[in-house]
Amino acid sequence: MKIVALVTADNHGAGEISALSPVHGEPLLTHAVRGLLDSGYVDLVVVATPAWRVVMSADALRPLAEPRVRIVAAESVHQTLSALAPAVFLVHDAARAFTPPEVIRAVADAVRAGARAVVPVLPMADTVKLVDADGVILGTQDRELLRTAQTPLGFAADALLTAVASGETDLLTASGEQIHTVEGHPNAMRIETPFELTLAEAAANAGRHKEIL
Repeated sequence: MKIVALVTADNHGAGEISALSPVHGEPLLTHAVRGLLDSGYVDLVVVATPAWRVVMSADALRPLAEPRVRIVAAESVHQTLSALAPAVFLVHDAARAFTPPEVIRAVADAVRAGARAVVPVLPMADTVKLVDADGVILGTQDRELLRTAQTPLGFAADALLTAVASGETDLLTASGEQIHTVEGHPNAMRIETPFELTLAEAAANAGRHKEIL
């Protein structure tokens, strides 16, 4: 069964950070799409972006020269995905531009194995406090069973179509399915602040320096 990745490229984060913000000379969107294709699993990437940014997104992806990439206005996502079903669907956030290929493959494999909704996760590292409406600490949340969610999310075709048709932003909950997890990766962090953009730039430069050596 073919694997179709839907990349969401909406504005996000603080200030001017967006899917078109550059890291190491290329937009986050370009890095994200290349990562999906380089996983060796993805047959088609559909980039969903606001209609006013379709041309800019196309410009960002032109260097890839990839016939497996299609750009659509966000308003037509359900119609586009319906025409592509049945498939294993991955939903990826362009802000998680450096998700490793092993995470992408693990999500797809889980859906292929029968899971109807899948999310990569990492254990919660920080201490989590419960507070009241005034910000007063009521207690400490046991983090043993807490996880932080990443992307790509994985879906059986009908599960994703149900979720998208609902209009809800939380696709996992909207799918109405039992949600399975696979192991995530620190490199799949969401880049949404200038500080995180700087971290990503430093990591990209370090990787390039290592390749040169």
